[in-house]
Parts: sequence; structure tokens; C-alpha cells
Amino acid sequence: MNRDNIIGLVLIFVILIGFAILNTPSEEERAQIQRQQDSIAAIREAEQERLRELEAANLETPTTTSPENEIQNIQNDSVAQAVLHDKMGFFAGSVQGENDHLVVENDRLKINISKKGGHITSVELKEFKTWDQKPLVLLSDENDFFNIQFYSANRLISTGDLFFEPAINPARIANTNLLKVSGNDSLVLPMRLYPDNHSPENPSYIEFEYIIKGNDYMIGLNLNTVGMQNIIASNTTFLNLNWQADLHRLEKSRKNEMNVSTIYYKFLNDEVDKIRETRDGEENLRTAVEWVSFKQQFFSTTLIAPKSFSGAEVSTRSYEEVQDTLLKRMTASIDIPYIRMADNNFPMKFYFGPNHFNTLNSYDYKLEDQIPLGWTLFRWINQFFVIPVFNYFDSFNWNYGIIILVLTLLLKTILFPIAYKTYLSSARMRVLKPEIAELGEKFPKKEDAMKKQQAVMALYKKAGVNPMAGCVPMLLQFPILLAMFRFFPASFELRQQGFLWADDLSSYDSIFNLPFTIPYYGDHVSLFTLLMTVSTIIYTRMNSQMMDTGTQMPGMKTMLYFMPVMLLFVFNSFASGLSYYYFLTNMITFAQMYAFRFMIDEDKIRKKIEENKKKPVKKSSWQKRLEDMTRQQQQMQKKNKK
Repeated sequence: MNRDNIIGLVLIFVILIGFAILNTPSEEERAQIQRQQDSIAAIREAEQERLRELEAANLETPTTTSPENEIQNIQNDSVAQAVLHDKMGFFAGSVQGENDHLVVENDRLKINISKKGGHITSVELKEFKTWDQKPLVLLSDENDFFNIQFYSANRLISTGDLFFEPAINPARIANTNLLKVSGNDSLVLPMRLYPDNHSPENPSYIEFEYIIKGNDYMIGLNLNTVGMQNIIASNTTFLNLNWQADLHRLEKSRKNEMNVSTIYYKFLNDEVDKIRETRDGEENLRTAVEWVSFKQQFFSTTLIAPKSFSGAEVSTRSYEEVQDTLLKRMTASIDIPYIRMADNNFPMKFYFGPNHFNTLNSYDYKLEDQIPLGWTLFRWINQFFVIPVFNYFDSFNWNYGIIILVLTLLLKTILFPIAYKTYLSSARMRVLKPEIAELGEKFPKKEDAMKKQQAVMALYKKAGVNPMAGCVPMLLQFPILLAMFRFFPASFELRQQGFLWADDLSSYDSIFNLPFTIPYYGDHVSLFTLLMTVSTIIYTRMNSQMMDTGTQMPGMKTMLYFMPVMLLFVFNSFASGLSYYYFLTNMITFAQMYAFRFMIDEDKIRKKIEENKKKPVKKSSWQKRLEDMTRQQQQMQKKNKK
């Protein structure tokens, strides 16, 4: 051991001895501790003596609290106060209070704010009902919490355990604890948590300042700290917000609601993202976050920070199907930036409301991106065409079944030229069917398949027929079909809107409830789905006959009929508005096909093809490449035979 090591050890011993001396209690402190210990011993001895007396008198020992609990229940006992102060530090005086609520009501919301924790415990959306016509309440479970955590005097303080006081004129809440605001008016409700050193001359508190407008789903929430620079730990750079909520079932189909409920979030100056809906997950958001949303099928609870949170960790956990009224548990641990200064203000906002596109879009936070309208192209179709047209028809106060009918007619009218070209192409192919059949007889062997294909392509070229002409129009219609597939299940307007036998176009219709569950089908029979399936099978048969040129691949016809049957299982639990739309589409298509038969003269097409055959054929570069490839393959086949 060298000299430096010896000096180091000596210094350590000196520091330890000095620390022990400095922390040695004074005579007064030792006397106070002794008095506390004597009080505890005296209470315990008295309790033991009472129990011995009861036992000697053969009396039944009554149910009593333990000596420790009795000490804690004595409000003014110095020991209990000392224990409480040791645990809670500056906030010992806020541990106890009356656990009641303030009720704030505007034109759209009814909000309960608890004095314990100072946070919103429940929100009722007054304009809407659940699927079973009960009040629609968000954030109403005993497992829900919203609290700020930070360190103070080496103690972890959680605001959810402490009692806040409303900083509002007591006369306004003296009797009912009810506050109302409506129209263009607004209400400011500060809820304050006071540390023990607070005084009117030197104010010190943590404040949840709620700003409620009369006719709005958005609630302002300012987190203010006043005079807390010496109470909150000096090395604190952020306050941790813990937020948890259990999502309750609000819609008719629990399965459909589960499949679209998750946590959405938006990074600062970036796009909206989410946790995958169909399975539990968690995400660590390491960069600035503008908002976090607990999103259900048609309603959302969103916490917005215009100045952005420092980061967050979010997670979802699904409840089992036996818990029919619960969907998922959402949790978020959010970092709120904090600067050690006399006064801090961090503005936030709460959105409690419907996932209605125009409503969300009006707040200019990209909240509407939570609505699953499909990928880029499909979303554009829905956002810039379907939704505006749908809202325009909605302004006439028509039944939504009629609106879907008119919308379908409008779309089919717009797509009419494409449908006409598709039918015209199929008519040309039908005219060439006998000649294509002759080529099949000319090249019956499998090894001549390439020659047959080359001959068929030459026939198309000579006749002036493009075999792809019918496919391109169909591809142009496909994005619209997929866009509508995403629009109807996500359309808030259809929620609880009935039409014919369907009581809710946003959910499945049922004409008969089965006494059992069929795997992948369900426990009910949807008539709109049946009509869609039958009409699709009829359309498939008509289209197959119309497009049959004798060149279909083996098994293709079977596959074409198999798909509608599969759709019967898939769509049985889907939104009835979607099945109704596809059924209407099929019926209008039938009408168009019959109209095309009168509009298109196949004899004229045959004459036109015969005229084209007489003209010299100019080979395109694509056709030349195809012929070169065919010759190369034929040469390779000959070499392999040798």
C-alpha cells in the first residue's frame, strides 16, 4: 500500500466521523424522540392491558384497529404527524381531505373533476349514447388515473395521492359543486395543490388550470408551478405524467371496436403513427411528441401539448373476450419539460369527442389522421371526394341509406365511360372467340403453348384488338372500391343510423340470431351481406360468360365463384352500410350491362375487325421483343432435346 492509498483511507475515515458528528441529534431532538417512543409504548401497554382485562372477564374481544393504525388515526397526535411528515415532506398537509368532485358542464360535455389528484375522472358526451342506449361516458373506471410525479426532499411525490383545492369563488360551488358554461362563454377552474410552506404572502403551489368553453369538445389544461423552485428537486429537468385509462365498449360489435382501438401519437413536425391495433404493443417515443391519443372506433381521448412533450412511453393491453364491457387498457408515461424557476407554465389540451373528420380537422393538429381512411391514394379519394360529397348530401337531412344510394349512383355515373370501354373490349374479344378456338385446335400440344400464345397475339394485333383494354378500366375502378371499403366502417355519420331492417349502418345488420357461433362467420345472419353475396355470384357468372374467350386457365372459374362465398364470411360482421353499398354497386352494374347490349352492335365490331385484318400490320417494339424472346425459348428447347 503506497502513501496515496493511506492518505485516501484516512480522509474517508475523517469524512465518515465528521458526518456522524454533524448528524448526531441534539439533546432536545433526543428528548423529542424519546417522548415519541414513550407515547407509542404507553399506548401499546394500555391496549395490551385492556385485552387482558377482557380475556379475564371471559368477554369476546371486539374488533379493533392495531395500535399502529390507531396512532395514525389520531389527527393531532405528534407521532402520527411526524411519521406523515417523514413520508410526504412538504406535502404532509395535503394527504387528508374530502374526496368529493366538482362537476363542470358545457353544451357538449359533463366533466367530473376530483379534488383528490385534481384530475378529470369521468367525461360524459351529452349528445351521444352507447350501442345499448346508455350514457356515453369516457374515462370512468376506478383503474383510470392521471397524475404528476416528481422528487421533493428525496421523496417521490405523486399528485394523484394528494388533495387539491379549487381556486374559485366558494359561493359558486357552495351547494351543488356544479359549474355550468354554455355558448360562447368560457370558464377557468384552477385546482391547486399547496405544500405546507404556502402562505398568501409567499404563494407556493402546483396548479391544474382547466379552461372550459361553452360549445367545444376541447378543454384547456395548463400545468402551472408557482414558487416551487425550492420544493421540487433542484436537478429536475422534467415532470413525469402517468396516464392510464381502460377503454369501455361503446359500439354494437365488440370485435370490430377492438380491431380499431389503439394509441395514436404524433411526433413534432412529423406524421401521425400508432401502435398496431390487432395486438398488444408498446413504443418508446424518444423525441418530442405533440399529442397522444387513446382512440376507439368512433371516439377519442387525446392529450395535446402545443409546445410538445419531451418524450413518452405508451402501451396497450387487451382484455379477454369474457370481459365483454372492456376493450383495452391504455397507458402513457409522458415527460413534461420543467425549468427550475419561480413560475412555470406548460399548456396542454384535452380532446374528448367523436372521430368525426371535419370536427377533428377543425383543430389543426392532424387529429383526423386517426380515422382509418386507407393508404395514401385511398385516403385522398375519401378525403377530397367521398367525404365532401357525403357531407353535401347530408346537408339535405336525407336518410343515410338514401345518401349511400345517391352516392353510389354518382360514382357509377362518373365511372360509366370506364365501364363502357370494359364492355366494348369484352365484345371485341367475344367476336374473336371462334378464331382463338381454331388456334387452340391448331396447337393442341403443351409444348406448343408458346407458339399458340404467339399466334393469338398476332391475331389480336392484326384485328386491332388490345387484350389489356378491359383490364385497365377495371384497375382504375379498384381504388374506389377499396376507398369505400375503408370509408363506411370509419364513417362517424353512419353510427346508430338505421335503414330498412338495419338499426346501425356502421355495424352489422341481423335478421336472425343463431343459438350458436359458426367459426369465421358469427352468431347472426346479415341480410345485406347475403344480398351482396348472391348479387356478386350472379355478376361473376354474367361477367364470366361475357369475357369467356376460351383461354381461361383451368380452375379459374371455380376460383371466381369461391371468392363471393368467402366474402359472405368476411362481411357478415362488417358495417352493413358497406355491404349495402356493394349490393347497390352490383345491381347498378347489372343495369349497365343490359344497357350496353343495346348500345354496342357486335356485327359492326366484326366488320371493323375484318377491315383491320386487311390493313398492313406494323409491329411495335414491344411485339418485336416478345417475338425475339419466343424464338430464343424455342431454340433453347431444341438444344435441350438434343
